[in-house]
Amino acid sequence: TAPTESVTADLTGTTLKVGASPAPHAEILEVVKDLLAEEGITLEIVEFDDYILPNQAVEDGSLDANYFQHITYMNNFNVEYGTHLASAAEVHYEPFGIYAGKTASLDELQDGAQIAVPNDTTNEGRALLLLQEQGLITLTEDCGLEPTKDDIADNPHNYEIVELEAKLLPTTLQDVDIAVINGNYAIDAGLKVSDALAIESADGTAATAYVNVLAVKEDRVDDPAIQALAKALCSQEVKDFIDQTYEGAVVAVF
Repeated sequence: TAPTESVTADLTGTTLKVGASPAPHAEILEVVKDLLAEEGITLEIVEFDDYILPNQAVEDGSLDANYFQHITYMNNFNVEYGTHLASAAEVHYEPFGIYAGKTASLDELQDGAQIAVPNDTTNEGRALLLLQEQGLITLTEDCGLEPTKDDIADNPHNYEIVELEAKLLPTTLQDVDIAVINGNYAIDAGLKVSDALAIESADGTAATAYVNVLAVKEDRVDDPAIQALAKALCSQEVKDFIDQTYEGAVVAVF
């Protein structure tokens, strides 16, 4: 138990309601819940399988914060929905991996090999950037974070880019040579990040552009209770939990 002098008197009795995706976000918040309890703060975790409702709930004040989305998604959401969300903490990213289907390694890829990628804008862009990071294709210089197949400037081996719904990638892996798969869908399918042929680099674009944040209404970033939550979320206890539980599928950035 924390020594009594560390308990901030004015936060004792505070309750924070935080929206989260079930995995890994709500699981990580369970660790935070115990840390905040030592400061007299009650953390109430509300699980969502949806990406729009938890943001609208933070905007209207029915949630104090949410933890499920990356910064690029949050920024785009603010533009599209006119919300006022801001990041109170940058916590982790979930690296995309390239997984072996019919071809066992990147070196063995034949000319014309089929490479499956997610078909939604943000994730397809990420997948193509990872293929570029591995030297398989070259994208146009001004393609930004959301390139499409049209932005491939150089494809010397004529790889066929197969666009599929993200959640279908693990189940169709055996039908293509390799596939670029989102961290969460890889985890669900029992694919280990340690088995991936390549993953997004921790010092590459992904770790900053797709860092998962604690999102709050912009006027509450400096709220003492939110600051206590952010501090607990970026604590050594949480980092240790992430490292031990997710084996590289979730990477802490603090």
